[in-house]
Order: sequence, then structure tokens, then C-alpha cells
Amino acid sequence: MSTADLLADFGTIKGELAVGGMPLSLLAARVGSTPFFAYDRRLLTERVATLRSVLPDGLDLTYAMKANPMPAVVQHLAGLVDSIDVASAGEMAVALDTGMPAERVSFAGPGKTAAELRRAVAAGIVVELESSTEARRVLAAGNELGVRPRVALRVNPDFAVKGSGMRMGGGPQQFGTDAEQVPGLVAELVGADVDLLGFHVFAGSQNLRAEIIAEAQRRTVDLVVGLADLLPTPVRYLNLGGGFGIPYFAADTPLDLGVVADNLAALLDGPIAAYLPEARTVVELGRYIVGECGVYVTEVVDRKVSRGKTYLVVDGGMHHQLAASGNLGQVIRRNYPLVVGSRAEEETVETASVVGCLCTPLDLLGNDVELPRTEVGDLVVLFQAGAYGLTASPTAFLGHPAPAEVLV
Repeated sequence: MSTADLLADFGTIKGELAVGGMPLSLLAARVGSTPFFAYDRRLLTERVATLRSVLPDGLDLTYAMKANPMPAVVQHLAGLVDSIDVASAGEMAVALDTGMPAERVSFAGPGKTAAELRRAVAAGIVVELESSTEARRVLAAGNELGVRPRVALRVNPDFAVKGSGMRMGGGPQQFGTDAEQVPGLVAELVGADVDLLGFHVFAGSQNLRAEIIAEAQRRTVDLVVGLADLLPTPVRYLNLGGGFGIPYFAADTPLDLGVVADNLAALLDGPIAAYLPEARTVVELGRYIVGECGVYVTEVVDRKVSRGKTYLVVDGGMHHQLAASGNLGQVIRRNYPLVVGSRAEEETVETASVVGCLCTPLDLLGNDVELPRTEVGDLVVLFQAGAYGLTASPTAFLGHPAPAEVLV
């Protein structure tokens, strides 16, 4: 998706970027200081509506709140999605505060402590077990509390997904239980006082190739069908994971959601209906829901030229938006789309690099970007900032204050 497309999605008012229908300068005045993250309520709603209109009926939509756990965002999405996935006791508290029913909250991720699992069992949410250690902790918590734990098994599949920004399945992994070890783990649980609902398989994230996502979903269903007979009751929960990517760079092609939807429809009508008819089938999306709905706004505090190269120094940086600096998984650094939000419709006349206020050359938000003539006081806006922004960044570095977050 191009910068022009992103500008069109958010809109402009009198030459300024608009977020939530509000011109950037007014929004900045209301927030009171820069830097800040702003998330557009309308775009969030539209993204979920698009998913609902394209994905097949009978498929549940889960929000993976690790992508953006801001309470106001989670509260808004809780009224639009079917369920919420969390990755810590802190996220669990935010999810339950939305009023989402406990049985529609799932808890995945490695390294769950005994205390976290005790809270999860007490709350009645679905614990997605990553290991036999977690299974023993959950059973102990259930016995102590007099509560029957609700659990699913997260499986590390015996296949990998090519083209993912982050591979989370296949080969050795800290995520889930290896598929070949699942029979042993099920044997530990059968006969215990536990409600064993089904399986979760998440093979990779940030994938823009629909045919690869479709293949992973087919192989996931095949895997779960093969494991289903291990359970003492029919599979009632099938989490296919997500992995839907969003375009960050100029050469990226947006995901063809229609291809993914057609494949999911074929799976629901075919092998899932035939072999897993009682399963609540889930796709779990985070980045795809929130990523394109947010911006990071930071103010130019200095303009300087060093041996012919222009630098725009801003009051934000990688301590708030690590991914945009290229230090969160990029092998070859590329620029996230950005604009001078206060000059959104002006012609580009110069090439400049946007750098943050940290004492490291890694603090680079835009390298050799074509921009309008930019001055101290102008607002630089980074797009695709709705997911894995503030909470995925080293906010304590150098002791700068944390940025604000607003949902508008």
C-alpha cells in the first residue's frame, strides 16, 4: 500500500492529515504534547467489517491483543470480535474488564507462571497449554481452587510456513508442544478433572502471500484431524492461528483476503464439517486488525545539515516505535511510510533523514525520505503504527517520558 493510499484512508483536512476525522494540529493540541500514538476508531470498525464480509460464516474472529493492548482499543474491539486472546495475566485483566465472557478469552504463550495459571483457571478462561509443565500447573490450580480448568493444546506443527515475517512453528520452537509429543501430553490429561477442548496451531506471522497462508491452514486442519481421536470427547475448539500480514514498504503487495477466505470456506464445508463437526473454528488476528489503523506522531525539534545530508531530529524515536527503526526483525532496513502531517498535500522538494532523540545511530525513523521542506515544529507521522508499537519498544531507554495513546 502506498503512502498516498494511506493518506486517503485517513483523509486530510485543509492540507493536514486527519485522524478520526480530526485535523492533526487539533489532535496534537488535544493530546497536549508529542510524541503520541493515535488510533482511528472508524478504521478499526471498518477493518473488522471487511473481515466479516469476506470471511465465511461459521468462522469466529479472535483479536490477539498482544498486537495492541491499549485498554480503549481492546474495549472497542471487544464489541466487534467473537473472542480475545491474551498472553499474560495483565492482558487477561484488560480483556475481562471489557465484559467479554471468560469462555471467549484464551491465554497462549510460553512461560506461564503458576500464579498466572491459577488466575486463569479461577477466571474460567481457556488456557492454551504449551508444555507438560503448564499442564501440571493447571491441574494443581484446578484441584486447589475446586474449579475444572478449561484447556486446549497448542501444537508445534511438523511443518513450517515460508514467507512469514516471524516463524512460530516447525522445527524446534519454544512455542507449543511438538506434534509428535502431543499423544503423551494428552495421556497425562485424560482421566484428570480437566475440560480438554481442542487444539491451537500457529505456524507464523506477518505473511502477505495468501496461497502460503491457505496451505498452512489446510495442513493445520489435516494435523488436527489426525490428533482428534486422542481426545476423550469431540474437538470443540480449533484455533487455526492467523499470520495475515499488512504492507509496510513500497514494494509490498497487500494480502489477497479473498483467496484466504475461499480456502477457509472450503475447509469449513469439507474436512472440518466431516471430521470436526462440533469444533468452534477460530482465526486469531492482531496486526491485521489494528496495524493499519494507527499512526505515530512526533515533532521536529531540530533541523541540521551534516556534510551535505539533512537531518530532521524529532522528539520521538525507536524507544517508542522500534519496528520503524528497523530493529525489530528487519534483515535489510527499509522505511515505514511517513509524511509531514502538517504538510500532507505539499509537493516534495527535499531529501532528508528523520532521526530520533536517542544517543545511538540506530535511532533512525526514515532514511533519505523525499519530503516537503520541513521545519522545526512540523509534525512527522509514521503510518502502520497500530500494532507492535509502544508496547514492543524499549520505552525506558534514556529515561524519556512515555508517549500518550489516544483512540479517536
